[in-house]
Amino acid sequence: MFDCGRDVLAYHDDAVTLSQSERTAMRDRRDANRDRLKKGLKDKKDPQPAEFCKQGSYAMKTMVQDPENKYDIDDGVYFDQEALKGPNGGNKSALEARNMVRDAVDDGSFNTPPEVRPNCVRVWYEAGYYVDLPVYRRVVEKDIWGNEKVHHEIAGADWKRSDARDVTDWFDKENQQQSPDDENGRQLRRICRLLKKFVKSRSSWKGQIAGGFMITKLVTECYKADAAREDKALFDTMNAMHDRLSLSLVVKHPVTPDDTITNGDDDPRARTLKEKLSDAISWLKVLFDPGCTREQALAAWDKTYNTEFFSKRLDEEAVKKAAASAPGIVNAGILRDQSDSVPRAVDKQGSGTYA
Repeated sequence: MFDCGRDVLAYHDDAVTLSQSERTAMRDRRDANRDRLKKGLKDKKDPQPAEFCKQGSYAMKTMVQDPENKYDIDDGVYFDQEALKGPNGGNKSALEARNMVRDAVDDGSFNTPPEVRPNCVRVWYEAGYYVDLPVYRRVVEKDIWGNEKVHHEIAGADWKRSDARDVTDWFDKENQQQSPDDENGRQLRRICRLLKKFVKSRSSWKGQIAGGFMITKLVTECYKADAAREDKALFDTMNAMHDRLSLSLVVKHPVTPDDTITNGDDDPRARTLKEKLSDAISWLKVLFDPGCTREQALAAWDKTYNTEFFSKRLDEEAVKKAAASAPGIVNAGILRDQSDSVPRAVDKQGSGTYA
């Protein structure tokens, strides 16, 4: 397989994973939302949360860059069951709890009001991103010996036993145990991000293909580690995922027994993922040709990710080569525009460096 390991790693670092500034901005949005909710609950004399807990891809650090800012932050809001009482002393229903959170977080400053959804309250922002607030209650039970046991329930159609923190713990354990390295987030997490970026590479796939949680679960099942080759780890994982989905389109929930991420035996999102993985594997076959050139290899990765990132690295390499052979016409590492016969440097936007 033609070695594009450094190129795939560079793509991950520059075009896939979030920058530190983006992470900081998301944390600031989350904290501002928490403050808004606590103030709204206080003003309405409703109970305060026992705690907040980040969840989903934000907690697992598997979020990927989105040119349309379609970022979602999952921030669980946890209440003690005893605090969630109605006016007559009975337990609030799951819908009543979500309505309470929606009313508290809506301070009138949003152009699109916060929305009660089936499993959360969604807070919309004009920039394109949103914050989801799943609502939980902490239930304390006593066994026959009087010992207290605690579990959590999410407010969905009804109260259902669930705690997204278990999913975060599961993924962190898989990432540590399966990855051959401990740098840059570890390789399993990077491959997960790269597969999620592939799924987002065409706008026409939106709503028709597997979501982030399904991708994450399948990566943990099918991941093929390669400490020396990021590209080989990615390709082999793609191939294994395709084979896995060819055997069954059912994807089980990682921490909830007898629950599945997919819907039925023939989930259309899983089937679409299998088909698109088949396309990608076909596009990348040129990498195994004995006569494959670097230009052909990078073009294949461009096609896979619907980008020009990889081929532009050839331009960058041409600039560096020209700079090394003709340093007199180089100013601060970029060729002057005086000579049209010499390639110009690529205008690379954003932070990060090529690997």
